[in-house]
Amino acid sequence: MVSLLFSYGTLQQEAVQRRTFGRQLYGTPDELIGFILAEVRIDSQLVVAASGKPFHPIAKFTGSRSHRVPGTVYALTDNELDHADRYEVAAYRRIKTTLGSGKVAWAYVEAVSSSVPAESFHGSQPEVSVAP
Repeated sequence: MVSLLFSYGTLQQEAVQRRTFGRQLYGTPDELIGFILAEVRIDSQLVVAASGKPFHPIAKFTGSRSHRVPGTVYALTDNELDHADRYEVAAYRRIKTTLGSGKVAWAYVEAVSSSVPAESFHGSQPEVSVAP
């Protein structure tokens, strides 16, 4: 099965893609609605080695439709999505959301945000389905 994954950070880097998925990904520009960008320190030396960065961007939920995070949406197999889960550190959790284009995709956002609703973004409401 193929799933869409939205990335606004290091999963957009070709070197990270090749290391994580074994191939370069090709995607289309899109936006994550209701979030702003912050930074998180990455303690995993494997992740830092892959990205070349000790700080990564992280999407923090605001709920405001005027807040948008630009990025890229990619089509991944279920196996590749599992690889992405292993790449992301505990600071992130995977949610399903409707992007600015109307596409429904997975995205990694701040894990500690207690304000992210338990439903999905449909229409004007934030959509979130937490990955298992």
